[in-house]
Amino acid sequence: MAKFVIAGRADCPYYAKTELLADYLQKNLPDFRIHKITQRPEVWEDWLKDVCEKNKWSHKNSPIIWRELLDRGGKGLLLGGYNEFLEHAQLYYDVTSSMTTELMMVIAQENLGAHIEKEQEEEGLKTCINPLQVWITSASAPACYNLIPILTSGEVFGMHTEISITLFDNKQAEEYLKSLVMETQDLASPVLRSVSICTKVEEAFCQAHVIVVLDDSTDKEVFTLEDCLRSRVPLCRLYGYLIEKNAHESVRVIVGGKTFVNLKTVLLMRYAPRITHNIIAVALGVEGEAKAILARKLKTAPSYIKDVIIWGNISGNNYVDLRKTRVYRYESAIWGPLHYSRPLLNLIFDSEWIKREFVATLKNLTATGRQFGGILAAHSIATTLKYWYHGSPPGEIVSLGILSEGQFGIPKGIVFSMPVKFENGTWVVLTDLKDIEISEQIMTRMTSDLIQEKLVALGDKIHFQPYQSEHKDLVPHEEKNPVMSDAADFLNQIPQTTFEKPQSLEFLNGFEGKTVES
Repeated sequence: MAKFVIAGRADCPYYAKTELLADYLQKNLPDFRIHKITQRPEVWEDWLKDVCEKNKWSHKNSPIIWRELLDRGGKGLLLGGYNEFLEHAQLYYDVTSSMTTELMMVIAQENLGAHIEKEQEEEGLKTCINPLQVWITSASAPACYNLIPILTSGEVFGMHTEISITLFDNKQAEEYLKSLVMETQDLASPVLRSVSICTKVEEAFCQAHVIVVLDDSTDKEVFTLEDCLRSRVPLCRLYGYLIEKNAHESVRVIVGGKTFVNLKTVLLMRYAPRITHNIIAVALGVEGEAKAILARKLKTAPSYIKDVIIWGNISGNNYVDLRKTRVYRYESAIWGPLHYSRPLLNLIFDSEWIKREFVATLKNLTATGRQFGGILAAHSIATTLKYWYHGSPPGEIVSLGILSEGQFGIPKGIVFSMPVKFENGTWVVLTDLKDIEISEQIMTRMTSDLIQEKLVALGDKIHFQPYQSEHKDLVPHEEKNPVMSDAADFLNQIPQTTFEKPQSLEFLNGFEGKTVES
């Protein structure tokens, strides 16, 4: 019996042609058997190199075909690539292939899609066996209480993915967390494998696949904005160290809340550099508040308003961009099918309302230190996680805080909210959007504050100085820095509770000496 192994890059047209010819031979020859192996394009070269080194072969292209010696055992016998297999089929079986180049390309893309689907199915089966480990920090916060029912409903990770939730907080919150565990168990969710609590710092994030970072508390009183910025560093350094040490290698970290969200995100990236690309900041809460204000003005539902873009500092100096915003199912003289929409700026004729009342109302809601309602915070985090795992709605713009790589002229190295779409388990920045250029003055105002926050927090700058335009008459009152608008009011709103110190002094001493440069 002849058994051939055909391996190739999933999107390779020559693999597609070889596969079709091999299928024909297997169907028509009783003693001809084949085994197929496909690999993603990005891992193909490494996989091929390992196979050739193991078998002492020399082959560099896709596909590779070898014959398994079923009757004698031992290593396989290398046949070669596409040309060698075609020659073998003609010589021994008098069969050749007449597939056109166009058909080769079509089948190659179908093969890639089938390979991705197979991988996703296999990954889904793995998660059923080993549940997804979800950790929630500051679990006594109201957002956690509202987040748990959404996570256990199956809407976020899917009904075929079991999850285990660990609630992480300080020792003082232990009794509350125990009652929360019992209430979560009462849900009898089919996707919830287990729920537990953790108050020991050194055990945090053990094998975590998902970490939800909620607004944290500080362990000392702060009287200035600079002190408050610097107070974010110790906990983010601790979290970063524990994530690197204990979490799963593919962990995803999502930062929510209202207190220096961008700063906390960039600090976590600094102290957990291994997973920088897997740390994001939630901007959908601000987006939701903006949609609700606009919906009340238009007397429509917030869900009918799409593509509001949040630029900049999620919990501070940001810019709400309505130039791409559209309204669906709006009751007016013009009607259309469900997919019909109209530009929002064409429906609000009072431009002064947008420039003043809308900006002032939203700024009051989104200022740092003012808490999101627990429902909004939980829904924003859950929706972002759902998009991350399953993709965002086709054609929709999503705002997300990510590390800038220079897109849109944003300086590198700061976490900045910008328009993205989610697909294939990651996000793509929508750099191809047209007519969304931001003026240099607005961009400088937003980036200046974010850069200063980072410098002050890390001790590279002593005082925070809000950006002042050289052309003050061009800057409306509403565009002044909301973080600095009332520092005393902001400081009064910060919770003054204590985070539990590590149980082991040895652990603490071992941690204090570790710093990771970004």
